[in-house]
Amino acid sequence: MNNAWFFLLAGLGSWALTGFLRRYALAKSLIDIPNARSSHTIPTPRGGGLAIVIVFLIGLPILWANQAISWQSMSSLLGAGISVALVGFLDDHGHIPARWRLLAHFCAAAWGLFWLGGLPPLVVFGQPVDLSWLGNVLGAIYLVWLLNLYNFMDGIDGLASIEAVSVCLGGILLMLLTGHANEWPMLLLLGVAVTGFLVWNFPPAKIFMGDAGSGFLGLILGLFSIQATWVAPQFFWSWLILLGVFIVDATWTLTRRFFRGEKIYEAHRSHGYQFASRSWSHKPVSLAVALINLVWLIPIALWVGLGRLEGILGLALAYLPLALLAGKFQAGAKEQ
Repeated sequence: MNNAWFFLLAGLGSWALTGFLRRYALAKSLIDIPNARSSHTIPTPRGGGLAIVIVFLIGLPILWANQAISWQSMSSLLGAGISVALVGFLDDHGHIPARWRLLAHFCAAAWGLFWLGGLPPLVVFGQPVDLSWLGNVLGAIYLVWLLNLYNFMDGIDGLASIEAVSVCLGGILLMLLTGHANEWPMLLLLGVAVTGFLVWNFPPAKIFMGDAGSGFLGLILGLFSIQATWVAPQFFWSWLILLGVFIVDATWTLTRRFFRGEKIYEAHRSHGYQFASRSWSHKPVSLAVALINLVWLIPIALWVGLGRLEGILGLALAYLPLALLAGKFQAGAKEQ
């Protein structure tokens, strides 16, 4: 297999398939109509993230056949990814009660963890910490949280796509610079699949990702982080840093809403990025996130991954300005 051609075709395939899904959404009236909880003002087709799902899941067996990924990795990502994407697709076309979606999410997380061997031991201030069975429980909660926060953060044009591409880029650099050159192909596959979709989703978006795509990305990136931790324990902190923009904004926002007694699963417009997009517009906010990832989070993640900074200290350093930004943009504040 010619690697360059494979990844180029994956990106082009995602771009072409997104265009087809846009026509399908228009024909089936799968349209997001702006309302009081929306961050957009123009009716826009949704469900384009299915292109990312299809291209990535088709590409995984090809990578395995060419010995670019292991059977365990392929089984983990395929089974978990198909489950979450299917639930999201059905929810995009109708409505699935939250309790059944959550059950499906935990089943997908459990499947993914099983094939990866569970949550690996972590390193805390230089000491290995093996959480045993509790680690697997916490790992499932972590994956489901990432899955759902990615849904929460997919609210303005291009943001979720740019975040995924940036995180994949950081993950690839982490593997290459630490001498684990065989671990990057699945990251690149996801990155190019998202890039093909981003051509259509870049502000002003011609199609939205939908739950099938956003939940899928959250879970797959979470599984990537656990795979990376099996390679080197400090990589877990590196991945938490790479995902920092989404983790901090979503956690800060939902925590404030929870303590106010609001239903955290209901649609709202109180994330920091949503307040920022109403002050500016979608494009500057999404590009600002790309800049934060490139000049702040990726360098710190690499510093931690190379063993030059303790993981928890690196996490605190990376998250402090993100928390200040969340406060500045009133993340979680009551909507007027």
